[in-house]
Amino acid sequence: MRLSIELMGEDVSSARQRVLDWYDCNARVLPWREGPGAALKADPYRVWMSEVMLQQTTVPHATPYFEKFTTLWPSVSALAAAPDERVMAEWAGLGYYSRARNLLKCARAVVSEHGGVFPADEGALLKLPGFGPYTAAAVIAFAFGKAANVVDGNIERVMSRLYAVKTPVPQARPLLRELAARWVREDRARDWPQALMDLSASVCRPKSPSCLICPLREDCAAFAEGQPEAYPLKAAKAPKPVRHGVAFLIMSEDGFVVERRPDKGLLGGMLGLPHLEWRSEVWSEGEIVFPSVHHGNEAWENLGTYAHVFTHFALKQQVWRVVLSTKDMTAFLRQHNAYQGLSWGEAKSLPTAFAKALRPK
Repeated sequence: MRLSIELMGEDVSSARQRVLDWYDCNARVLPWREGPGAALKADPYRVWMSEVMLQQTTVPHATPYFEKFTTLWPSVSALAAAPDERVMAEWAGLGYYSRARNLLKCARAVVSEHGGVFPADEGALLKLPGFGPYTAAAVIAFAFGKAANVVDGNIERVMSRLYAVKTPVPQARPLLRELAARWVREDRARDWPQALMDLSASVCRPKSPSCLICPLREDCAAFAEGQPEAYPLKAAKAPKPVRHGVAFLIMSEDGFVVERRPDKGLLGGMLGLPHLEWRSEVWSEGEIVFPSVHHGNEAWENLGTYAHVFTHFALKQQVWRVVLSTKDMTAFLRQHNAYQGLSWGEAKSLPTAFAKALRPK
């Protein structure tokens, strides 16, 4: 593969310094970050927490969750001692719930295997639950200030444009990691990946990049070509399969019925509405077996269908509602031990895939 930029064989020190100079003037203020040039070690717990939350999540969406979690559980030991149900409930709405399960597993491993202290070694971090190459490199760089090749999708975008990489993602990722590694130095090891991330967030954006104010403009092959937005090239995506479900909203004026999902599998360990199997065929009304309630099936009302997109499939789910009196709701919950009641004020503990059922369109 031929790269269309001379930087491939040149010393990048001058270009790297321009980026760091830009970062010194334009660094974002984030609750988990030390500022430019910080000499002290950052708290590895806060760094790790932020990186887990930022996976597949934007900074504005993750920030209130980070602040809430670090207030509730200010140390890795506190998080390790937290009840699973409480952590999963507080995570609701952040998505990708396997991250929350791995968060607990990792916290408990740090306490049991490392005395409540994150190891300052990339290899040791990779042995912890939920740690992949990116998270390990990020903690090493951001928390401990050591040189590490931190490469996320944002840094991939910068590298793909800088070198005008003609191979589409994801096939290009090994090359993009190699190119990013050429810029890693011991000098300002913590600041360098943060500088690239801030550059990607405010200048080298996915759409409408602000190339004229970019400190790498004169080195960027994609800018020279006049089409920076074309990079990174992306392979055509296959359409997501669609699955169909039926959710049951059993409610009273005080709240509604939920069930605890199995620990393993999609949304494992989370609370959700009772529902039928998610399958490829649409459920006809004649196929639906409704939970047995005091008033019988004639009380059920079809509220419509809502859509939700998971990583690997799209869900279209019907919502059927039955309204009970407080007395009948109490009797129903006593009769069905697998179910429990939530108040309307606790609806925020539902994952989005089920919270949408409370407001179907």
